[in-house]
Amino acid sequence: MHDQRLALETSLFHQYYGELLRFLTVRLGCRDQAADVVQDTFLRVRNVKDLAGVTQPRAFLYKTALNLTVDVFRRRKIRTERTTHLDETVDLPSSLPRQDDVIDAKQRVRLLHDAIAELPPKCREVFLLHKFMFLPHSDIAERLGISRNMVEKHVIKAMAHCRRRVEGHEES
Repeated sequence: MHDQRLALETSLFHQYYGELLRFLTVRLGCRDQAADVVQDTFLRVRNVKDLAGVTQPRAFLYKTALNLTVDVFRRRKIRTERTTHLDETVDLPSSLPRQDDVIDAKQRVRLLHDAIAELPPKCREVFLLHKFMFLPHSDIAERLGISRNMVEKHVIKAMAHCRRRVEGHEES
């Protein structure tokens, strides 16, 4: 029984492989895809329980191959819908910063760092506590033993100095 089935499968393969391959190559426009579908067709045939009961094996093979071809077209359509073509990506905005912006930002940070380093020690300390430690003026005044008014003057002086240094460099 098993030998008869194997002989029938082998016979169908030899008899119709080339014919199916040519037919599907024209249909799919790609010989490699057609060969894959032909192979899948014969794999499906192997899973048919009563292969000897199939009265029109050629029609059965073609019907199976055409059904598999429809699946290929569906996958192509889905892939096309989900795929962004390379030429379409040129105009897509990037979430990454532009290289020029990164360089400018690094330069501004360096300028700000240098400007802060140039401040008188007490002014620098007040500025750092306010801008980077986020302490309110009253806490800074208490911590350093100076008036709130003096804290405000130091912050204003530091901000003006830093702004002049950073903006002055941008203009040159």
